[in-house]
Amino acid sequence: MRESSKLFYTLNFRAVNYMLSTSLLAPLSLVLAATVWGLVWYPYRLLEQAGLSGSVSSLLTYLIGLPLLLILAARARKSGPSIRNERGLLLALALAAGWTNLAYVLAVLHGEVMRVMLLFYLAPLWTVFFAHWLLGERAGRAAYLVIGLSVAGAWVMLSEADGLPLPTNRAEWLGLTAGIGFALSNVLTRKIRAAPIEVRSLWVFSGVVGLACLNAIYEGDAPRAIQAVAALDGTAWLMMAGIGLSLLLATFTVQFGLARTPANRAIVILLSELVVAAIASRFLADESMDMPEWIGGAMIIAATLFSGRLESHTERKNA
Repeated sequence: MRESSKLFYTLNFRAVNYMLSTSLLAPLSLVLAATVWGLVWYPYRLLEQAGLSGSVSSLLTYLIGLPLLLILAARARKSGPSIRNERGLLLALALAAGWTNLAYVLAVLHGEVMRVMLLFYLAPLWTVFFAHWLLGERAGRAAYLVIGLSVAGAWVMLSEADGLPLPTNRAEWLGLTAGIGFALSNVLTRKIRAAPIEVRSLWVFSGVVGLACLNAIYEGDAPRAIQAVAALDGTAWLMMAGIGLSLLLATFTVQFGLARTPANRAIVILLSELVVAAIASRFLADESMDMPEWIGGAMIIAATLFSGRLESHTERKNA
């Protein structure tokens, strides 16, 4: 009996070591982050039903992670290089990533989840331009293919509207601009070299808190917001704590995975967010896509896959 127990623990110990010593953990971390982002829209909708606007719920959920990030960032800065020369880039990252996260939440609260996400995943199109502007990367044939597929996919998906194929409501515009912010924040992350992950994450969370606070003030209904927060029950507060910790976990895991996974594999894994969101939106919100949206979405996904190969090729060329 003791021998079988010893064998069991030995096998489990070896399995854990295998996960930590191989590339298995990095893809799993990306899947975890994609799953969080594919599901997080639903508890935000529940919080809205409880009386909280998207700005207020974003403010509160991101505030939850700030104390821990402050501690981690302070420790990382003591043992890391100086980030004084990168404060301007970190501020730009905070604004870009802050808008990405806030706009995403506001978009999925009031729009169709899959349409918002597909417009968000036009990010590779904007990445080509930001990478040329900030990193000096030249757009080759593969980049033009990404641009063409992205634009064509958006055209097909939005062509059902009268006039130009543009987003038809505020939620879709927010999803589109969230993707632009996502592209810019990714390029800025590649440009920032000295700041460790903990410091970058702190600036990202601070950016969300700052922009959410400004947007909540702009909405101009502070008394109602305060009353809604005061009226929250224990379940709602537990939900907010769960969202905040999940977003903190997703922030760290996606950065861990991206640093250890080839770009062309990482982008494929992150696209699992669309699968999770499609299933969740169908069963939790009874939303579905029509044929033009499926075709346009497939073209946007193809552009995203090509962008991963393009980035991988650029990394090999610069190595």
